[in-house]
Amino acid sequence: MGKCQYTFKRYEKKYLLEPEKYEILINRLQDYMKIDAYGLITICNIYFDTPDHRLIRASLEKPVYKEKLRLRSYGVPEKGDPAFIELKKKYKGIVYKRRIKTDLASAEVYLYQSKQTLEEGQIKNEIDWFLKFYSDIRPSMYISYDRIAMYGLEDKDLRVTFDSNITWREEDLWLEHGIWGNSLLEKDEKLMEVKISKAMPIWMAKLFDELKIYPTSFSKYGKSYLESLTKRNKVRKDELLYA
Repeated sequence: MGKCQYTFKRYEKKYLLEPEKYEILINRLQDYMKIDAYGLITICNIYFDTPDHRLIRASLEKPVYKEKLRLRSYGVPEKGDPAFIELKKKYKGIVYKRRIKTDLASAEVYLYQSKQTLEEGQIKNEIDWFLKFYSDIRPSMYISYDRIAMYGLEDKDLRVTFDSNITWREEDLWLEHGIWGNSLLEKDEKLMEVKISKAMPIWMAKLFDELKIYPTSFSKYGKSYLESLTKRNKVRKDELLYA
């Protein structure tokens, strides 16, 4: 994946786009931004949580501070392929992300079996503390999506990503087991994220206003968790109805 960045600090704003608006927007953005060299990529994640989903339940209450832990790969990996362990925190609207690059097998032993397989370092110490604090943490949900990313021609820290085909499942929580599960978005709908280190450029704000594109509160893990609750409640109702 080229040069890896291991720490991030930025603001993130999210928007849901219908197909027609997406096509107009991505064409207009190319006056100011460029699609990065990777083109369309698939990102696969395992999110970790406690058995009672303490982390995502707290996150959905929109606290001042929240945090999450995930294991990420680019594409469906094999055991020896690169993987990233990411600790993501959000405080007063600012996102802080810390991550370690390792191989998938070592990451799984570390996260699934609580065995020390990673090199020592500050970021690992932070993840160790997180795992110790949430002592019963475990794999909780698989989420994958296809992504196109753009970066600013003048401001390289300005990034816009478009995610589609968001898929989730709560079983078979291994990255190497492939992409399958439940769809999160409507057909051809896109989730756009604007990632900025400072204020949004004036040209972008004007463009969004012109196209009537407005920010929304959207968490892939959060929305998937809520959909899973809906499915479980429906199953319970059906069981009671036909008992």
